[in-house]
Amino acid sequence: MRVLIVKTSSMGDVLHTLPALTDAMQAFPGIRFDWVVEEGFVQIPGWHPAVDRVIPVAIRRWRKAWFSSDIRAERETFRKLLRSVRYDVVIDAQGLVKSAALVTRLAQGEKHGMDWHSAREPLASLFYKHRHAIAKQQHAVERTRELFAKSLGYSRPVQTGDYAIAQHFLGEAQNTLEPYLVFLHATTRDDKHWPEARWRELITLVADSGLKIKLPWGAPHEEARARRLAEGFNHVEVLSRLSLEQVAYVLAGAKGVVSVDTGLSHLTAALDRPNITLYGPTDPGLIGGYGKNQHSVISHDNGSMAANQADDVFRLIKRLMDV
Repeated sequence: MRVLIVKTSSMGDVLHTLPALTDAMQAFPGIRFDWVVEEGFVQIPGWHPAVDRVIPVAIRRWRKAWFSSDIRAERETFRKLLRSVRYDVVIDAQGLVKSAALVTRLAQGEKHGMDWHSAREPLASLFYKHRHAIAKQQHAVERTRELFAKSLGYSRPVQTGDYAIAQHFLGEAQNTLEPYLVFLHATTRDDKHWPEARWRELITLVADSGLKIKLPWGAPHEEARARRLAEGFNHVEVLSRLSLEQVAYVLAGAKGVVSVDTGLSHLTAALDRPNITLYGPTDPGLIGGYGKNQHSVISHDNGSMAANQADDVFRLIKRLMDV
């Protein structure tokens, strides 16, 4: 059986789709997947053993200059690539009109997605031949697992979903000689940042544990923050700029991770690493860390990240990560 997945973004959403592939692989050992994903996340699907072809799409970039000659040429190349295979099943797990209209509509095969009452944007359901009712009051991972089970015709397993990507990184990660923590300090929204003073308090508390701390970053302003956090500490390393796969190797080798609400926190969960995620204005609810050893610290002071105390986080580190 050959299946096309439409799940283009965001990083967390793409990662949350992986356990559904593992379910399907166990139900149908010969099943193979192709996957349409935003170009910024193109590395992720290929980490799963059931994925053959990753087809990049650039909806976010294309819509800025939709009718320019370069973008028209890119869109035509994408259309030809997408239509070069006829699939047994096409599963739109995105549930948005833009992805359904641009991708799912063009794909060849029996098209499945969530019904009017289940999809994130109800109008997207009009693009599917087979529409499935998916309960909303469950974690995003479980919603996608249910969609795949109904689309492909098997019973969703009752056990916790398996991302099945940790083994992709195990060999190199296990070669690490010096134990370390990773602090994921960067996120897109200002109100989701933990104050730098709190990070430095936590870095100070970790100093006597013998653990090193690694600080990744992805943009110049994040690098500047990382350098401010590391200033004056010998046990803190500001990493060079890394690809997403290189960051994954760093996370896979960590003794544990402390993070704000960011896509890399979901990557940590997918790699089965112990992770403490700090929440303020956002509620982990149905989209928080899913998997083994995932723990949330939630602000109870009107969503203020500053209310999350370094002492409390360090106590969790000691208890959960054997520091």
